[in-house]
Amino acid sequence: MSTSLSSKILGGNLVLRIATGLVLGVVLALISKEWATSVGVLGQFFVKSLRAIAPILVFILVIASIANKEVGSDSRLKPILVLYLLGTFSASLIAVILSFIFPTTLELVVSPDGLAPPQGVGEVLKTVIFNVVDNPLSAITNANFIGILAWSIGLGVALRHGAPSTKLFLNDMSDAVTAVVKVVIAFAPIGVFGLVAETVAVNGINAFEGYGKLLAVLLGSMAIMAFIINPLIVYSKIRRNPYPLTFTCLRESGVTAFFTRSSAANIPVNMGLAKRLGLKEEIYSVAIPLGANINMAGAAITITVLTLAAAYTQGIQPDFATAILLSFVASICACGASGVAGGSLLLIPLACSLFNIPNDVAAQVIGVGFIIGVIQDSAETALNSSTDVLFTAAVSMGDER
Repeated sequence: MSTSLSSKILGGNLVLRIATGLVLGVVLALISKEWATSVGVLGQFFVKSLRAIAPILVFILVIASIANKEVGSDSRLKPILVLYLLGTFSASLIAVILSFIFPTTLELVVSPDGLAPPQGVGEVLKTVIFNVVDNPLSAITNANFIGILAWSIGLGVALRHGAPSTKLFLNDMSDAVTAVVKVVIAFAPIGVFGLVAETVAVNGINAFEGYGKLLAVLLGSMAIMAFIINPLIVYSKIRRNPYPLTFTCLRESGVTAFFTRSSAANIPVNMGLAKRLGLKEEIYSVAIPLGANINMAGAAITITVLTLAAAYTQGIQPDFATAILLSFVASICACGASGVAGGSLLLIPLACSLFNIPNDVAAQVIGVGFIIGVIQDSAETALNSSTDVLFTAAVSMGDER
C-alpha cells in the first residue's frame, strides 16, 4: 500500500500534475481569497525545500562532474566541447539582449525592503571576489553560491587524480542528491498550487500577465538559438546549408525531448540518430552523453532570463557589463544543471547572488519557474538535447569535408 502511494506521489506525468495544481490554485483564489491565502503555506514549504537542497546540489554535482572527467580525453572531442560551450554562452547572451529589450517584472509574495542594487560591474566583481574566498562550510550554510561554486571547482580539479573509489563515492553522492531533488520536485504540483493560490489572492489575476511576458522572452530566446545562432555555428564547421541537418535534429531529437523533458532520457534517441547520420561511433558514443550533462543552452537562457526578471522586480537596473558577467556565470551554472526536470531552476539563486538578491526572493523566482515550466522546461530540454547531436554531427561532417 505504501509502495503504491509513494509511486503515485513520485510518478505520473509531472507536467499534467503541475498544470492541474496551477488551475486549481487560480480557481481557489477566485472562490475564496481567505482560503487561498491559507494554502499559501504549501507554496512556502515547497520554496523552503528548494532553498534547503540547492546549496548541497551545486556543491556535490560540480565536484562529481569535474572529478570524474577523464584525464587526457580524446582530442577529437575538443572541437565538440568548444561548440557546446560556445552555444551555451551564446544562448545566455541572446537571453541578456532580449531581457534588456523586453524587461520583465514578476508578482512575488515577498519583496524585501532596503535592497541595495549594485552600482556597476566593479561592485559586482568586488562582491564576487569576497564571496569566492568565503569559508566553505559558511558558504553552504549561508547559501553563498559563488563560494560554493569556487570550492567545488577547486576540489573537483584536485580529485581528478584521486583514487577510483573516491570518484565512485562522489558519483554515488551525486546520485543520492539527485534522488532527493527528484522527491522535492515530485511535490512541485502541491507547491505550485499554494504559490499560485496565494499570488492570485494577493495580486489578482493580473499576476499572470508577467508570467506570459516572461515565457515569451524565454521561448523567443530559445527560438533564436534553434533557428538562427545554431545554424550559423553549424555552417562555420560544414560550410554548406545547415538547415537540413538542423531541422532533422529538431524533428527527430527535439520533439522527443520536448515530451520526455530529460536530456538523459533522450540519449538513446540521439545515439540512434547519430548512427543514421553515419557518424563515427567512437565519437558520438562519448560526445552525446557528455553533451547531455554540459551542453545546456536552454538552461543558460532560463537562468539568465529569470535572474534578470528578479533584478528588475527588485528595482535593479543592471548595466550591460554586469549582464555580460551574468552570462559567464549562467553558462557555468547551466553546465552543472541537474538532469531532472526543472533542474536548471535550482541554480537561479547562484546567479541572483551577483546582484545581492536575497535567497528568499530567488527561491520565489524558482517557484515562478515551476509555474511556467509546463512549457518552459519542455522547450529548454528540446533545445539542449537536439543540439547535442547537431554539434556532434557538425564537427564530424566538418572533419570529413
